[in-house]
Amino acid sequence: MAAERIFDRAVSVRARGCGCEERKLNIRVNVELLSISNPVHKKDLAVRLTDDTDPFFLYNLVISEEDFQSLKSQQGLLVDFSAFPQKFIDLLQQCIQEQNKDIPRFLLQLVSSAPALDHTPVSLNVVETNPFKHLTHLSLKFLPGTDAEIKKFLANCLKCLKEDKMMLEEKLKKTEEDLTRQLSYTQQSLSEKSRELDKLKNEWTSYTTALSNKHSQELTSEKERALQAQTQYQQQHEQQKKELENLHQKSIQQLQNRLSELEVINKDLTERRYKGDSTVRELKAKLSGLEDECQRAKQEVLSLRRENTTLDAECHEKEKLINQLQTRVAVLDQEIKDKDQLVTRTKEVLDATQEQKVILEESTEEKQRHIEKLETTIKSLSAELLKANEIIKKLQGDLKTLMSKLKLKNTVTIQQEKLLAEKEEKLQKEQRESQEMGQSLRMKEQEVCKLQEQLESTIQKLEESKQLLKTNENVITWLNRQLSEVQMAKKLDTPASAHAAGRAAGSPLSMPDRPSFHSSGISHPISPLYAFQNFLEPTHSKNGNSQCPAPKASTSTFFSLSLQVHLNSQLSKLSRCSDAHTVPAAGHTANKENGEQLGLDPKYFKRKDDSIPLRGLSQNTLNSEYLRPYLPTKAQPCPKAAATPASAYFPG
Repeated sequence: MAAERIFDRAVSVRARGCGCEERKLNIRVNVELLSISNPVHKKDLAVRLTDDTDPFFLYNLVISEEDFQSLKSQQGLLVDFSAFPQKFIDLLQQCIQEQNKDIPRFLLQLVSSAPALDHTPVSLNVVETNPFKHLTHLSLKFLPGTDAEIKKFLANCLKCLKEDKMMLEEKLKKTEEDLTRQLSYTQQSLSEKSRELDKLKNEWTSYTTALSNKHSQELTSEKERALQAQTQYQQQHEQQKKELENLHQKSIQQLQNRLSELEVINKDLTERRYKGDSTVRELKAKLSGLEDECQRAKQEVLSLRRENTTLDAECHEKEKLINQLQTRVAVLDQEIKDKDQLVTRTKEVLDATQEQKVILEESTEEKQRHIEKLETTIKSLSAELLKANEIIKKLQGDLKTLMSKLKLKNTVTIQQEKLLAEKEEKLQKEQRESQEMGQSLRMKEQEVCKLQEQLESTIQKLEESKQLLKTNENVITWLNRQLSEVQMAKKLDTPASAHAAGRAAGSPLSMPDRPSFHSSGISHPISPLYAFQNFLEPTHSKNGNSQCPAPKASTSTFFSLSLQVHLNSQLSKLSRCSDAHTVPAAGHTANKENGEQLGLDPKYFKRKDDSIPLRGLSQNTLNSEYLRPYLPTKAQPCPKAAATPASAYFPG
């Protein structure tokens, strides 16, 4: 006797006894085809009802072809015996599909004549419900199992459980061995990765600390250099200011001395005026000449004020230079701050990459577990496929002997092919999932590579910033050298200015060369002192107190003519050199034939009580020929002329 299992599933059944309410039971329905070859070859349908919770719950039904014919005639069935098992299974599957609904369309009823299911015959009804009526499609009567049948069923169950237990134990052993191997391998790889991570962390911390130390040292050095440069500039500015103030005070003292001398001369002149009444007319004529001279002196004052404005512009340019250097220092500080921010960002990127690495490792472990589960399912599927192949072989052997029941065999093979197709689809899905997992792993590796490239790029940017800082330091040192060279040039040009002024005195219209430093890129005037030294006139003979032996009228006219020539030359030179920062010095020729110094006779200076002291004249007016006899021989530069009215210079 050969048994072929067709259906074996748990189904929810509504059990109803005589005079009792309905209750739901989960009953396992087992449908088998029994083929008997001795003495005559025939096939029977065996249906068994069991309960997984109650091992003594057993109901059997065996339907032969003769029994089926009587069942067919009783219940009006339209199906042959060969197609009946499949139709019965279809009805059971429809009941299974509808069992979870509130109002199922198909349901199974287990009806007993006794109040309880206690070893009494039972009928299993397949009922279709509709709003009008409950239709019973099929009603099968089951007999309770005898003690021998129950013992046989329990023995079979025990045997199956033991076989399953053995299989599961073998699988467990295999899986434990595989898992222990994988665990050891993963632990080794984890230890290696953790060591590498520790090494990388140590290297990175040392690198970052070294970088931060370098940046802090460079910052402190830059700040010290900037402070030193600022203090140097401030000291230079204060020194220049003090020098200019000293020069101004000296010039004021000289002018005051000159004023005292002039007052003495004025006293002499007033005495001479009272002594000589005959010279009154000449004095009136000279007064008119003096008024002309006063107007010319006013023009000269205007020119000196212009010179003051040019000197102020030069001072502003120097202040701008200092501000530019301060802004450069601020820019360097800002760049250093940016570099610090870059370092912090790279640290954050590293932390993020480490977190991503940990997440990736966790995801890979999960994927490996999933793959192991898939492998176990594939092994179980392969075992099932082998069983299916054995069943197919048996069916092929039966086909040669049982050609009459080809239809039933075909249906069974179709179902098996469907099951195979479903299992193949499951296999393909698992393969696709494994491929997707591999692709995701590759994507994660690519992301790790990209993050490493970003790290390398940030390190390159740090090196470039270092090079930039070095170039900035070189530029600052170069500027310091240029400033020191300019200061040395100032010191060297002070004795050489006298020689240059002597050359300028040789030709009255000649202009001093403007100094320029092509190597350093500086084409503007160096300092107000340098420009003022170029502006000085050449020194002449030192006989300051010698007077002209010429007549008085001729000396006054000659004085007025020389003053006019001097002012005209000064005005023409100022108009031609309005864009330049330095003003050329104009020389005046002395009377070489007589060997005399041009100047005004002391008797023409008279005392005025309402006169204002002579202040604010620049060194150019003091160095002119008509005032040189009353001044000291050495010329002193004056940085700024006070803005005093013209009446202060020439009273009356």
